Amino acid sequence: MFFNIFRTSDAIDNISVSPILGVALVEYSNGYAYEYTNVSRRAILNLMANPNMSLGFWVNDNCHAKRAKCEQLAYA
Repeated sequence: MFFNIFRTSDAIDNISVSPILGVALVEYSNGYAYEYTNVSRRAILNLMANPNMSLGFWVNDNCHAKRAKCEQLAYA
């Protein structure tokens, strides 16, 4: 099950996360979309619990970590 995170961000248009699967689907403002797998489940739950957390900082810290894997999905 994926949860949409609704926050304003200059860099990110949309982010959906699955704490069970450890997956984050990120659509950037420039039109690119990526699927990040093996994302920390604890970090995903922390993002869901803290409404003031910056999406851009969260993606940089958790989706661009060495453990996470990235796959480009689309370009709009």
